[in-house]
Amino acid sequence: MNLEDFQIIESAPIREALAQISKNQHGMVLTVNADGAVTGLATDGDIRERLIQDVSLEDPVGICANHDFVWADEETPREMLLKQLDRSIRVIPVLNTDKKLKTIVSREHLPVQVQERTFVRARAPVRISFGGGGSDLTHFFEGESGAVINTTISIYSHATLRLRDDNHVYIYSQDLDAKLEASDLKHALSVKGSFGLIQALLKLVHPDFGFELYVHSDFPIKSGLGGSATVSAAILGCFNELRQDKWDSHELAELAFQAERLYLGIAGGWQDQYAAVFGGFNFMEFRMDQNIVHPLRVSPDTLRELEESLILCDTGISHNSGEIHQDQRIQMQQSAVRDQVKTNVELTYKIRNHLLRGQLLSFGEALHEAWLSKRQLSKKITNNRLDELYDNARLNGATGGKLLGAGGGGFFLFYISPFRKYELISYLENQGLAIRPFRFELEGLCTWSVREGRNHKDEVSP
Repeated sequence: MNLEDFQIIESAPIREALAQISKNQHGMVLTVNADGAVTGLATDGDIRERLIQDVSLEDPVGICANHDFVWADEETPREMLLKQLDRSIRVIPVLNTDKKLKTIVSREHLPVQVQERTFVRARAPVRISFGGGGSDLTHFFEGESGAVINTTISIYSHATLRLRDDNHVYIYSQDLDAKLEASDLKHALSVKGSFGLIQALLKLVHPDFGFELYVHSDFPIKSGLGGSATVSAAILGCFNELRQDKWDSHELAELAFQAERLYLGIAGGWQDQYAAVFGGFNFMEFRMDQNIVHPLRVSPDTLRELEESLILCDTGISHNSGEIHQDQRIQMQQSAVRDQVKTNVELTYKIRNHLLRGQLLSFGEALHEAWLSKRQLSKKITNNRLDELYDNARLNGATGGKLLGAGGGGFFLFYISPFRKYELISYLENQGLAIRPFRFELEGLCTWSVREGRNHKDEVSP
């Protein structure tokens, strides 16, 4: 579209204006002053009406122009333009702040909005596990069937990914209180430091573009909540949001496992990755041929009561899950330890049934039984301080409980009667333990795209 075909100086003769209208084939022409600002709009009908009266073809077209015409500026919503065109209006000139013509809008010419700058975000929840610890390790279920039961809660890892116009890579981690800056991906993968997990994920994804990645979590590092898997899921979710052929939930969980277990070499099980991606209450079975995630349809009333009857508290003791899992692997060579894990698996089926039948007292008692069993798998799972906290929690009303994750520290989870809940909370807080409120999170990994301009102020990229 040539905009010159729609404009004519207001002092030009009507004859030339008619030639312009014939040329642009839109039945109108805009009159402009010496500065190029639009002053009016003359349709072929307006001109014919004046010619019938007392003007000639040599008179200036400005005398035929309507100065009170419909026009739009560059901020006029597309919705309003559509509504105006849906009336009797055929053509709408779009003018800038100087009243100069920027474009012409008509029923035949209303361009789709230019693609805006966007970024992608992702959020993945952590999990709390109730039973089956140790059976999701490959070196166990390569000979036996493993099974765990867990649910995700409203504590998350968050990731934001913004593409760049160059190949530079910038990574910011609030969890690590560190940043990585590199000229390209190869450089980013070679930087030494604390970004091993993220670098392992980038090695997998291998993006062919520059980007900025921002990561932060609602929980401390080495908390026993499956945090590294949650961080991995959130980061993978961001990159997946950009793919046309998107990875499904199983593939995302497998990629997260691959990055942490194979590339980074951290020992551990499979349940954390599946929990972060799938979300909700799940009973998971592990075999060499395939892993199966069974969502549990627990009664809403049971879920609400269970939520109110659980206490999550931070021991303030960090742990190294990789070291504990490595020790478990060594201990698993003993038949007595393997038999103990088998007992855990059997107990997991009981816990599942208690939940499905709404038998929460039995659930709490099974939680206690699961903890007694779990701490026999490795001497690194507990210590005198943790045993003391657990025994005193029982004296203060807890029916059962367990350390989450591999053990050695992190978070304790307790099941408690409502009539003694505040007694237990008082004891734990007097011991310097922080109580962490939560809700069950029935969604797993969530990803979405954001139009930057209409949601946030433009921030200058580094």
